[in-house]
Amino acid sequence: MSTSLPDSYLQYAQRRYGMDHERYDWSPLPARKPVAWPNDARIALWVVPALEWFPLDMKGQPFKPPGAMQTSYPDLRHYTLRDYGNRVGIFRVMEALQRHAVPASVAVNAAVAVRYPSLVKACVERGWEIIANGLDMDHLHYGGLAEDQERALVETSLRILREATGGKVRGWLSPAKSESFATPDLLREAGVDYVCDWVNDDMPYAMRTRAGELVAMPHPVDIDDYTILVQNHHTEDDFRDALIDQFDLLYRESSPGNGRVMAISLHPWIIGQPYRIGALEQALQHIMQHSGVWAATGSQILDAWKSRQG
Repeated sequence: MSTSLPDSYLQYAQRRYGMDHERYDWSPLPARKPVAWPNDARIALWVVPALEWFPLDMKGQPFKPPGAMQTSYPDLRHYTLRDYGNRVGIFRVMEALQRHAVPASVAVNAAVAVRYPSLVKACVERGWEIIANGLDMDHLHYGGLAEDQERALVETSLRILREATGGKVRGWLSPAKSESFATPDLLREAGVDYVCDWVNDDMPYAMRTRAGELVAMPHPVDIDDYTILVQNHHTEDDFRDALIDQFDLLYRESSPGNGRVMAISLHPWIIGQPYRIGALEQALQHIMQHSGVWAATGSQILDAWKSRQG
């Protein structure tokens, strides 16, 4: 027996040409005003390692983030592998970036600043920008989280990181890139200038919040080391080739007056392994041998982009 659907089934207030929310205007990249990077660069290279802390007794609510504990408590196998990134792997990443004169914008869980203050100090001493990466990998932002609880998470994370670095923390990457509907509003209210959670563009773009403009920075998941090497079980050569292919296409699309952002997301417990770090080095060598590549921090890219929006 078939029944017809009620007319209300097809009624949706946001059904229209464009977006189904009001955070930003639908805007095809080719139709936007071109952006010229400093010194006529074609590519802004943005490298974002993540310093994460995964509690051994993770609750994993409302879902387990990438890298979460997997087996019964105590899951020391996965816990210690994640800890390898903060004890060993990050220093290989630091050396690789230094060899190629590439600064980083490091996404840091506030818990890392509390537990490993010398590690955050080492990043600051290298001139790396600190991006807030939430409290830890077991405190997620998600729909259904009470706004006052989320506000406390945002404010606590920023306070800890700002005190640890002695500077302003302008960028934010949510643990697992997970947000509630209120996250952009809460971030801007707390003084955050840009967010890395939205993966729908190759360039920065402005978002609306109840506290003013927040900029979404391009931070793709497709070419990060976790996605390629752990989730998709590809080889280190595949990771290197993906980075090179990404760069080569962006380089061909760009020009000195019409730049692009090449973002690379790294997890030191993955790419910092001895047999993997060479793949990153090879990709960086390929990228940096091209003319017109500007290796920059997130805040530098943001400020350059903003200067061209008037």
